[in-house]
Amino acid sequence: MRLFTAALATETNTFSPIAIDRRAFAASLDAGPGEHPPTPTLCTAPITVGREICAREGWTLIEGSASWADPAGLVARATYEEMRDAILEQLRAALPVDGVVMGLHGAMVAQGYDDPEGDLLARIREIVGPDVLVCAELDPHSHLTQKRAAAADFFVYFKEFPHIDFVDRARDLWEIAVRTLKGEIRPVMSIFDCRMIDVFPTSKQPMRGFVDKLMALEQSEPGLLSLSVVHGFMAGDVPELGTKLVAITDNDAEKGAALAEKLGRELYAMRGTFMVAQVDEKTAVASAMAAPSGPVVIADVWDNPGGGTAGDATVLLAELIARGATDVAVGTIWDPIAVQICFAAGEGAEIALRFGAKSAPDTGQPIDKRVVVKKLVRDAQMRFGESYAPFGDAAWISFDGIEVILNSTRAQSFDPSLFSALGIDPKAKKILLIKSTNHFYDSFSRIASEIIYCSAGKPYPNRPAETNYRKARKDIWPMVQDPWR
Repeated sequence: MRLFTAALATETNTFSPIAIDRRAFAASLDAGPGEHPPTPTLCTAPITVGREICAREGWTLIEGSASWADPAGLVARATYEEMRDAILEQLRAALPVDGVVMGLHGAMVAQGYDDPEGDLLARIREIVGPDVLVCAELDPHSHLTQKRAAAADFFVYFKEFPHIDFVDRARDLWEIAVRTLKGEIRPVMSIFDCRMIDVFPTSKQPMRGFVDKLMALEQSEPGLLSLSVVHGFMAGDVPELGTKLVAITDNDAEKGAALAEKLGRELYAMRGTFMVAQVDEKTAVASAMAAPSGPVVIADVWDNPGGGTAGDATVLLAELIARGATDVAVGTIWDPIAVQICFAAGEGAEIALRFGAKSAPDTGQPIDKRVVVKKLVRDAQMRFGESYAPFGDAAWISFDGIEVILNSTRAQSFDPSLFSALGIDPKAKKILLIKSTNHFYDSFSRIASEIIYCSAGKPYPNRPAETNYRKARKDIWPMVQDPWR
């Protein structure tokens, strides 16, 4: 067997002012054919897992390019077309192939393309024809369109949010592919539209129990190969926005459709109950300062670079300063200009510095402080499960009992190692201010005395019923209260 694999992925917040070009991919991952490192990134696990599987089976794996950019705004049209066409040329050069296994995100939007993944998969199908296996692993925070579903044999999505299972799901993807190519099964994908959009953290109920149920059904239900919830991505203004339930069966479309609808309606019945309760910045800071012990983690949930925002909002930091909070570490505030100034000044320098709140309205005001540059690190990175997430050149600055990490590559706060990478001991701090919606939970919950979820400012369109969508459908909850009428 000859298999082709490649990856092209980012998550697009169409409301974000931060455009993505080739430099954004280079800052995160932009590997040529065969150059992907041994460790996978969030959407490239099909490549590293594929190496293991093909070696085990004695099959030939032809690797195309692998590119991932941290979430932001629209991808430049020329950038998307250049990267797409490179993968298509690599595929043509690899022919003949028995299968194509892709690593995608599913929420990319480019200038002129509402559905880049659908465009890419349709072109792949044109090249390989109707009889060659085409499949992909995707992030659940994505848009499942008719075009991409028609072009592929099946999709497997991460089940967990935080996405701690992207390697496990890549193994599931490859296992179905191997069994298909050996003629043991014939996967059929059934999709149910839940007619809703919501946020589904699996670190708490009711989503924890729902995902556990899906995994139990995969083990117990005859002929069932995979179940996935496509959460949808509410910051993507695209025509097919919304939550979907995907069932893959062994040549039993009727069973798959019935199961997808049953589970999808169960999910809909729990709408509005999934997200953790959030407080404003005043309540968050007061509660953290009053806590008997630390570290208390304050999650700035909506200024989350993982959702395409800049990660430079200062609303919470300003409140900490106003209340005289000390023994605080902030990780991170994105400000490449301030980082450049700190590098020019050097470690140990005391300088006047303005930083933060440069990207968009409703993110607070820039902070003006006299700071000490404590440490400078080139190409800093933090852990994320079995992977590493770069956050670029970074500077640790200190003032008035507050430590702040400034970074030059946007990245959400995945892991406490973002602090230790700069020399700060996160366990020794009373308050840790981080920027993430839920990906932080798996790692930070292990050291936190308490976690406070805070909604501060409005850098992210987090209320779909109030969001000024131009393209997204208006016939789903919560845009309408009864989408089934």
